[in-house]
Amino acid sequence: MQLEFNAAKRDGQGTGASRRLRRTGRVPAIIYGGTGKPQQIDIDHNELYQLLRKEAFYSSILTANIDGVKETCLLRDVQRHAYRQVILHADFQRVDATHKLHQKIPLHFINADIAPGVKLGGGIVQHVMTDLEVRCLPKDLPAFIEVDLKDMVAGHSLHVSQLSLPAGVEAMVHKGEDPVVATILAVRGNDEDEATAAEAAPAAKK
Repeated sequence: MQLEFNAAKRDGQGTGASRRLRRTGRVPAIIYGGTGKPQQIDIDHNELYQLLRKEAFYSSILTANIDGVKETCLLRDVQRHAYRQVILHADFQRVDATHKLHQKIPLHFINADIAPGVKLGGGIVQHVMTDLEVRCLPKDLPAFIEVDLKDMVAGHSLHVSQLSLPAGVEAMVHKGEDPVVATILAVRGNDEDEATAAEAAPAAKK
């Protein structure tokens, strides 16, 4: 997904300068990394606020249009007001197309309603992970990773090694570990009903 935002270079630094900038409806930010020097920038608050409402803005390669010069980057940090819907600051990291990057990607769970553990067993899906850190070249970075639950049964878990990752994308996990992504919990009431029915069956035959 291609996402672009407009920004302007800024010279003023410090708390006072940032406060004055925010009063004009702009958000102080910085873009750093790569071969260039860190550049102080500012962004229209409303534009940034709307972009931050999109899930893909947190995990996609972004295009920063800084006074007409475009740079590719990733969102690395956002500072928000404690209780007001106000963005205080944002950090962006430049992206080098030839170097692999690390990024957390959201997981999208599908087909939970037709999973045997839910549809037949009455189980409940538990999402143990909601995102996954991956390593890949910028061109291969996915906006999300799909997690298909259609074959899961109650009491079983789905692990990172079982995910279908896009070509060129590698999951970042500790050596020897295979974290659980999701599981289907059997509902205790169903288990008790089945046990009661099993006990009652022999009695009924007497």
